[in-house]
Amino acid sequence: MTEILDLSADVQRDVFGSKDRYIRKIERDLEVDIVPRNGSVKVSGEEDNVRQAVSILHSLASLSESGGEVQEQSVDYAIDIKDEAAPGALADIDKDIICHTVSGKPIKPKTLGQKKYIDAIRDNLIVFANGPAGTGKTFLAMAMAITAFQNKEVERIIMTRPAIEAGEKLGFLPGDLQSKVDPYLRPLYDALFQIMGAENFKRNMENGLIEVAPLAYMRGRTLDNAYIILDEAQNTTPEQMKMFLTRFGFGSHAIITGDASQKDLAPDKKSGLDVAMKALRNVDGISFINLTARDVVRHPLVQTEDRQGI
Repeated sequence: MTEILDLSADVQRDVFGSKDRYIRKIERDLEVDIVPRNGSVKVSGEEDNVRQAVSILHSLASLSESGGEVQEQSVDYAIDIKDEAAPGALADIDKDIICHTVSGKPIKPKTLGQKKYIDAIRDNLIVFANGPAGTGKTFLAMAMAITAFQNKEVERIIMTRPAIEAGEKLGFLPGDLQSKVDPYLRPLYDALFQIMGAENFKRNMENGLIEVAPLAYMRGRTLDNAYIILDEAQNTTPEQMKMFLTRFGFGSHAIITGDASQKDLAPDKKSGLDVAMKALRNVDGISFINLTARDVVRHPLVQTEDRQGI
């Protein structure tokens, strides 16, 4: 079977990639031949393979025509979702810009799962996000929190995570208490610096408008008009999770992120994330998002290592 697609020279350049490496990947994965022909592209091969390849090309072309950047990750993901997504899905995802980093880079979802996650945060007061590392759970939550803060939808941002000791006791680490717990909170600082900038972050933190603290520091507080992010929630106990959720006040939003498959709790301890996901499943205003390996956004080399089981 052969099909002809009309694609302009500019779109072809984006879709084919440097030295045609994107198009070669599609050819290898779907066992088709793709040839450019003066403003059009000819796709030849088995009927089902050709139809899938045409759908992928339409998706990538739509992304290019809407002003989006066609990257290797875009091509890999278009191939991965070829059986379940509409041709314009990639372009729709790419249009959803949350905010920009301090260097001007747009932050936006890159997969269907991430888009669903962002939409859930917009539509619900409390969102639980469960999924493996690399799915953007914490970073996208941080971007949504900073956007709400900058738009004056909330008065402050509070980020917390349990300080689980991995074979070493906090007391043996040098420095005061804040110095001891800072290493556990470093991923949150890194995301804040990238999105907000170090100076802006420092100024807001000194004014008490941004707080990064261990989960234990949340006890006894009621948090109104705040964006609250609980990271690494799989390492909370049920008691800690209940304590955190009861801190929720008027005008606040909460995002709870974790990976239920990566617990550092003692074997006899239940995870607060597991308990909450079962107990609160049907409560209005609370949404549960399960991200998967298909939502992992990493360097292509790392993704190759993952597929090889490294």
